[in-house]
Amino acid sequence: MPATLIDSLLFGDVFSTAAMRGIWADENRVAQYLAFEAALARVQGRLGLIPAEAAEEIDRACRIERIDMARLRSQTERAGTPIVGLVSQINALCRDGFGEYCHWGATTQDVTDTATVLQIRASLEIVDAGLTAIATALAALAQKHRLTPMAGRTHLQQAVPVSFGYKMAGLLSAVQRHRERLAQLAPRVLQLEFAGAAGTLASLPRLALETQAALAAELGLAQPVIAWHTQRDTIAEVGAFLGLVGGTLGKLSMDVKLLMQTEVGEVFEPFAPGRGASSTMPQKRNPDAAELVRAKTGRVIGALTGLLIVMKGLPLAYQKDMQEDKQGAMEAFAALSLAIRAMTGMVLDLVPDEARMKAAAGEGYATATDLADWLVRTLKMPFRDAHHVTGRLVARAEACGVDLAGLTLADMQAEEPGITADIFGVLTVEASVASRTSYGGTAPANVAAQAARWQAALA
Repeated sequence: MPATLIDSLLFGDVFSTAAMRGIWADENRVAQYLAFEAALARVQGRLGLIPAEAAEEIDRACRIERIDMARLRSQTERAGTPIVGLVSQINALCRDGFGEYCHWGATTQDVTDTATVLQIRASLEIVDAGLTAIATALAALAQKHRLTPMAGRTHLQQAVPVSFGYKMAGLLSAVQRHRERLAQLAPRVLQLEFAGAAGTLASLPRLALETQAALAAELGLAQPVIAWHTQRDTIAEVGAFLGLVGGTLGKLSMDVKLLMQTEVGEVFEPFAPGRGASSTMPQKRNPDAAELVRAKTGRVIGALTGLLIVMKGLPLAYQKDMQEDKQGAMEAFAALSLAIRAMTGMVLDLVPDEARMKAAAGEGYATATDLADWLVRTLKMPFRDAHHVTGRLVARAEACGVDLAGLTLADMQAEEPGITADIFGVLTVEASVASRTSYGGTAPANVAAQAARWQAALA
């Protein structure tokens, strides 16, 4: 009976995904141990370090279906690590004593670290595919809604009009930076660990580095410049990357939650029967996916914190507490995989209420900055003076119960005689959005260019 939520029959798919669970499952982890031992034997056979027959026999024995997992469990409990028991099983499966050549020059940490790297590689492929799907959906939203005005908010208050497409383009840029980070960290993280006793390769008096290089090539990993088994910065870097991704997904999910509030109602998660429903209140449409994502990203960051605390006090030697990085990595990848899946579905079918967005974009005297900018640009007024004049006009509009565009020209000129009727051309939300033509601005053409740029990168 499963004792963890990740493996729970009821909650497993609410805390992880089947694909990610498969990568971190016992059977797959042992399969990675076997891949290491088989590759090592093949390499040493080719280099003449062990008999060719021994290499072939070890390679045949290193199959997950030939391993007694119940027995390996008992051996692991006794030794504190599965490698001793696994090597003994491989040895027993080989004929004519050829199994005695298995594991030559390697240590338990070499095998477990390399297996972890292989699992991380497979896990990062899932993360990258998920980020690509999210980025593709965000790019489509940016293009589609580059002309959809909405309120740009700071401190949760209306600031200046932006567009929904602009908001999506900003999130898209963050997701794309994560994909770039992943490409940059991969060469540092996806490295073989094969260093032997205390990192010295002492058991291989000849062809040690040749063995290491060939083993790395067999497993599709980089050859390390030096043993790294007590330097866990690469594992921590993966955790930090996952935490950054989680932070972006958590931000987007919080934005959706805020925009789904009844009194806001500008964006909605896609509808599906039973999703977001209340068992008591039939009218409810809760932001289930957004809440799920936000909670899961917190678990990702928590796993990173735990990993950093465990690793910061390690001495320059093998210690059993180095096994603790496996739990943190597994928990972080499990939580993030679910968050990515939920976010992908949400973004693909996100439902904006364009009418409510446009209405909210003009509330709170959101074009006041445009008015001040017009005073600076047209009347050559210092901005601080323009700021004060605009503040007085906002106060006048409040007193009259109208927005800025509802003031008469006489009202405007009572505060600043130089104002002309041209001022009304900058006081619509559409004009405000279109006026920001600088690089990275809200103008529809700018947003379209940003989206096209990232779409080209995704192609």
